[in-house]
Amino acid sequence: MKILDHLEEWVIGLMLAAMTALTFLQVVMRYVFNSGFSWALELTTVFFAFMIFVGISYGVRVGSHIGVDALVKMMGHNARRNVSILAVLLSLLYVGLVITGASTYVLKMKDVGIEFEDMPIERWQVLAVMPLGFLLTGWRFVQILISLVTGKTETLRLADEAAEAMKLKAEDAKS
Repeated sequence: MKILDHLEEWVIGLMLAAMTALTFLQVVMRYVFNSGFSWALELTTVFFAFMIFVGISYGVRVGSHIGVDALVKMMGHNARRNVSILAVLLSLLYVGLVITGASTYVLKMKDVGIEFEDMPIERWQVLAVMPLGFLLTGWRFVQILISLVTGKTETLRLADEAAEAMKLKAEDAKS
Protein backbone atom coordinates (compact mmCIF):
# COMPACT_ATOMS: atom_id res chain seq x y z
CA MET A 1 0.00 0.00 0.00
CA LYS A 2 3.01 2.35 0.20
CA ILE A 3 2.76 2.86 -3.57
CA LEU A 4 -0.84 4.08 -3.24
CA ASP A 5 0.12 6.46 -0.43
CA HIS A 6 1.82 8.82 -2.87
CA LEU A 7 0.32 7.69 -6.19
CA GLU A 8 -1.34 11.03 -6.83
CA GLU A 9 1.89 12.95 -6.29
CA TRP A 10 3.73 10.78 -8.82
CA VAL A 11 0.99 11.05 -11.44
CA ILE A 12 0.56 14.81 -10.97
CA GLY A 13 4.32 15.36 -11.08
CA LEU A 14 4.72 13.22 -14.18
CA MET A 15 1.84 14.96 -15.97
CA LEU A 16 3.17 18.41 -15.05
CA ALA A 17 6.67 17.50 -16.26
CA ALA A 18 5.26 16.05 -19.49
CA MET A 19 3.11 19.14 -20.11
CA THR A 20 6.04 21.44 -19.49
CA ALA A 21 8.44 19.45 -21.69
CA LEU A 22 5.94 19.11 -24.52
CA THR A 23 5.00 22.80 -24.42
CA PHE A 24 8.68 23.83 -24.35
CA LEU A 25 9.45 21.51 -27.26
CA GLN A 26 6.48 22.89 -29.21
CA VAL A 27 7.66 26.48 -28.65
CA VAL A 28 11.18 25.60 -29.79
CA MET A 29 9.85 23.77 -32.85
CA ARG A 30 7.55 26.64 -33.77
CA TYR A 31 9.88 29.62 -33.25
CA VAL A 32 13.26 28.08 -34.07
CA PHE A 33 12.39 25.58 -36.80
CA ASN A 34 9.11 27.12 -38.03
CA SER A 35 7.48 23.72 -37.51
CA GLY A 36 5.61 21.94 -34.76
CA PHE A 37 3.46 19.02 -33.79
CA SER A 38 -0.20 19.17 -34.70
CA TRP A 39 -1.09 16.97 -31.72
CA ALA A 40 0.85 18.88 -29.02
CA LEU A 41 -2.03 21.00 -27.73
CA GLU A 42 -4.38 18.03 -27.64
CA LEU A 43 -1.89 15.88 -25.74
CA THR A 44 -1.19 18.72 -23.31
CA THR A 45 -4.94 18.91 -22.67
CA VAL A 46 -4.98 15.15 -21.97
CA PHE A 47 -2.14 15.54 -19.46
CA PHE A 48 -4.04 18.39 -17.81
CA ALA A 49 -7.19 16.26 -17.56
CA PHE A 50 -5.19 13.56 -15.79
CA MET A 51 -3.83 16.16 -13.38
CA ILE A 52 -7.34 17.39 -12.59
CA PHE A 53 -8.94 14.01 -11.92
CA VAL A 54 -6.00 12.67 -9.94
CA GLY A 55 -5.68 16.04 -8.20
CA ILE A 56 -9.19 15.71 -6.76
CA SER A 57 -8.06 12.58 -4.93
CA TYR A 58 -4.84 14.28 -3.83
CA GLY A 59 -6.85 17.17 -2.39
CA VAL A 60 -8.94 14.72 -0.36
CA ARG A 61 -5.84 12.92 0.90
CA VAL A 62 -4.05 16.04 2.11
CA GLY A 63 -7.17 17.90 3.25
CA SER A 64 -6.83 20.85 0.92
CA HIS A 65 -10.44 21.06 -0.26
CA ILE A 66 -12.36 24.01 1.10
CA GLY A 67 -15.22 23.33 3.48
CA VAL A 68 -17.47 25.26 5.82
CA ASP A 69 -16.73 23.94 9.30
CA ALA A 70 -17.24 26.91 11.64
CA LEU A 71 -20.32 25.29 13.20
CA VAL A 72 -18.62 21.88 13.40
CA LYS A 73 -15.66 23.36 15.29
CA MET A 74 -18.04 24.58 18.01
CA MET A 75 -19.43 21.09 18.58
CA GLY A 76 -18.28 18.56 21.14
CA HIS A 77 -15.96 15.67 20.32
CA ASN A 78 -18.67 13.05 19.56
CA ALA A 79 -20.88 15.43 17.59
CA ARG A 80 -17.89 16.64 15.57
CA ARG A 81 -16.92 13.05 14.78
CA ASN A 82 -20.50 12.08 13.85
CA VAL A 83 -20.91 15.07 11.56
CA SER A 84 -17.59 14.26 9.92
CA ILE A 85 -18.68 10.65 9.36
CA LEU A 86 -21.94 11.90 7.82
CA ALA A 87 -20.00 14.30 5.57
CA VAL A 88 -17.72 11.49 4.40
CA LEU A 89 -20.69 9.18 3.74
CA LEU A 90 -22.39 11.91 1.69
CA SER A 91 -19.13 12.49 -0.17
CA LEU A 92 -18.93 8.77 -0.92
CA LEU A 93 -22.50 8.89 -2.23
CA TYR A 94 -21.56 11.78 -4.50
CA VAL A 95 -18.43 9.95 -5.68
CA GLY A 96 -20.56 6.90 -6.44
CA LEU A 97 -22.95 8.97 -8.52
CA VAL A 98 -20.09 10.55 -10.46
CA ILE A 99 -18.44 7.17 -11.05
CA THR A 100 -21.75 5.78 -12.36
CA GLY A 101 -22.35 8.74 -14.66
CA ALA A 102 -18.76 8.92 -15.87
CA SER A 103 -18.64 5.18 -16.53
CA THR A 104 -21.85 5.35 -18.54
CA TYR A 105 -20.44 8.25 -20.55
CA VAL A 106 -17.11 6.49 -21.18
CA LEU A 107 -18.87 3.30 -22.30
CA LYS A 108 -21.09 5.28 -24.68
CA MET A 109 -18.02 7.00 -26.11
CA LYS A 110 -16.43 3.58 -26.56
CA ASP A 111 -19.47 2.40 -28.50
CA VAL A 112 -19.36 5.47 -30.72
CA GLY A 113 -15.61 5.07 -31.32
CA ILE A 114 -14.71 8.72 -31.88
CA GLU A 115 -11.00 9.49 -32.07
CA PHE A 116 -9.24 12.72 -31.13
CA GLU A 117 -8.82 15.17 -33.98
CA ASP A 118 -5.01 15.19 -34.00
CA MET A 119 -4.13 11.88 -32.33
CA PRO A 120 -5.06 8.33 -33.34
CA ILE A 121 -6.49 7.57 -29.89
CA GLU A 122 -10.14 6.90 -29.19
CA ARG A 123 -11.62 9.45 -26.79
CA TRP A 124 -12.97 6.87 -24.37
CA GLN A 125 -9.42 5.71 -23.60
CA VAL A 126 -8.56 9.13 -22.23
CA LEU A 127 -11.99 9.81 -20.75
CA ALA A 128 -11.57 6.68 -18.62
CA VAL A 129 -9.56 8.90 -16.27
CA MET A 130 -12.87 10.34 -15.00
CA PRO A 131 -14.22 7.19 -13.31
CA LEU A 132 -10.69 6.07 -12.40
CA GLY A 133 -9.90 9.40 -10.75
CA PHE A 134 -13.12 9.26 -8.77
CA LEU A 135 -12.45 5.64 -7.80
CA LEU A 136 -9.19 6.86 -6.30
CA THR A 137 -11.08 9.71 -4.62
CA GLY A 138 -13.55 7.21 -3.21
CA TRP A 139 -10.65 5.15 -1.86
CA ARG A 140 -9.31 8.24 -0.09
CA PHE A 141 -12.74 8.91 1.45
CA VAL A 142 -12.94 5.28 2.61
CA GLN A 143 -9.54 5.73 4.29
CA ILE A 144 -10.84 8.85 6.05
CA LEU A 145 -14.03 7.04 7.07
CA ILE A 146 -12.04 4.17 8.58
CA SER A 147 -9.88 6.67 10.42
CA LEU A 148 -12.97 8.43 11.81
CA VAL A 149 -14.79 5.24 12.79
CA THR A 150 -11.74 3.76 14.53
CA GLY A 151 -11.11 7.02 16.39
CA LYS A 152 -7.73 7.78 14.81
CA THR A 153 -9.08 11.17 13.76
CA GLU A 154 -11.79 13.30 15.22
CA THR A 155 -12.90 15.32 12.23
CA LEU A 156 -12.73 15.57 8.47
CA ARG A 157 -9.62 17.56 7.62
CA LEU A 158 -10.35 20.60 5.47
CA ALA A 159 -8.31 23.53 4.27
CA ASP A 160 -8.33 26.35 6.82
CA GLU A 161 -7.88 29.45 4.70
CA ALA A 162 -8.32 31.83 7.62
CA ALA A 163 -5.50 30.17 9.59
CA GLU A 164 -3.26 30.15 6.52
CA ALA A 165 -3.97 33.84 5.88
CA MET A 166 -3.18 34.72 9.50
CA LYS A 167 0.07 32.72 9.31
CA LEU A 168 1.10 34.55 6.12
CA LYS A 169 0.20 37.89 7.71
CA ALA A 170 2.37 37.07 10.73
CA GLU A 171 5.26 36.05 8.50
CA ASP A 172 4.94 39.28 6.51
CA ALA A 173 4.97 41.29 9.73
CA LYS A 174 8.25 39.63 10.79
CA SER A 175 10.00 40.60 7.56
